Amino acid sequence: MLQKRIIAVLEYLFFLFLGLGLLWLSFRKLDLTKVWNDIEDADYTWLFLALIFAIMSHITRAARWNLLIKTLGYKTRLSTTFFSVMTGYLANTAVPRMGEFVRCGVLSKKENIPFNSLFGTVISERLFDLLMLFLLIFLVIIFQINLLGTFLHKTFDPMMHSFFTNRWSIIFSIAGLIIFMIISFFVIKQNWHRVQKLPFYNRGRDFVKGLLEGIKTIKKMKDKWLFLLYTFIIWLLYSFMVYIPVLMLKATSHLTFIDGLTILAIGSLGIVAPVPGGIGAYHFIVKAILVELYHINGDAAASFAVITHAGQTLLNVGVGSISYLFLILSKKQKPVNEKLPNNTAEDLHS
Repeated sequence: MLQKRIIAVLEYLFFLFLGLGLLWLSFRKLDLTKVWNDIEDADYTWLFLALIFAIMSHITRAARWNLLIKTLGYKTRLSTTFFSVMTGYLANTAVPRMGEFVRCGVLSKKENIPFNSLFGTVISERLFDLLMLFLLIFLVIIFQINLLGTFLHKTFDPMMHSFFTNRWSIIFSIAGLIIFMIISFFVIKQNWHRVQKLPFYNRGRDFVKGLLEGIKTIKKMKDKWLFLLYTFIIWLLYSFMVYIPVLMLKATSHLTFIDGLTILAIGSLGIVAPVPGGIGAYHFIVKAILVELYHINGDAAASFAVITHAGQTLLNVGVGSISYLFLILSKKQKPVNEKLPNNTAEDLHS
């Protein structure tokens, strides 16, 4: 148990320092005075409007989660679900991926719903959000093919040309990959009983099991079209949430809505990175998009990344803290479901 905690702490510190390293790389060659001047001169009306769209997306996410919970045969209030979602975002700000566990745990205790069932629905949500992200990336590639093509050609063409003009490089690379796959297969097969005892095996098995349960939940859902509509609305609100802030700086105000979708699609990789609060990773990726794709001045690009990240973080911390406070103050409010069986209650504490 102690060993697992030490590993968890070391893992957290590793990604924290990785984020701080990316943050340093993003700002090391910039004029911080100019960055600060851009931050002071920004029109924060647009940021405030973007945060309103963010809250609307979180409310819609809570409504969509209620559809999945309803399919399980349980009831819940929209307000309680929303507070649980925001408490999860608060947890994610400190510890990556912790929010999914926290929001399920909070709602489980608040409304007497089995934790494992709730976690299965969250995996279903993540599956659809991942599909939407892939769809968004595909649309960005279609609409921005010339822009992205020029960037990729400029970045990778010299390296790829050097690689593909060397016949032996291709032969050795393919042969090495095949040999590695064959050796890996036989090693895993010979030590399968040991692999089953490894922590990641159980995590992977539980993830696949939860994913299958989540897919079954969606399959049983009566309001499939409403679920898809909520999913579309969530990502549409995300699009406005990312695009509207470009209007707050003169250097980015000329960017179009499609450009905003590009920032959302690629910038999301910084948010999902296992770095506390997306710090560093988000700044690095968004700054790179603005500088490399749209030729925005590095100081202004960094200012945009700082303002938007700070706005989202303050929203998650502020609304998340208030939501958690509401959940604590409403402890006397009776759950909408009957008391869980003893064996289920034990599962929640295990």
